[in-house]
Amino acid sequence: MTAKEPSGGPEVVLRLYVAGNSPNSLQARANLETLCRLRDETFRIEIVDALEEPLRLLKDRIPATPALVKVSPSPTVRILGTLVDHDEVLTLLGLLKNA
Repeated sequence: MTAKEPSGGPEVVLRLYVAGNSPNSLQARANLETLCRLRDETFRIEIVDALEEPLRLLKDRIPATPALVKVSPSPTVRILGTLVDHDEVLTLLGLLKNA
């Protein structure tokens, strides 16, 4: 999934870990799509399904789903939950202007 045209800044690479179509996973996907539409950055999003790739969560040290990881630009950030508080998520990702 890619959102928006390039803004001139670095591409933001996000990885969302979910558990199939569980209610929390669906909510996290929807909230992430909304967050991406709210920002002027260019996003590259990878979805990792724990039901299809359970060993990937162990390898990546993901304790629970849903979980969002900002892969780049640095620093790496991990957020657990459904991403419902958009301002908090954007602040944690370093994407909220004037924060």
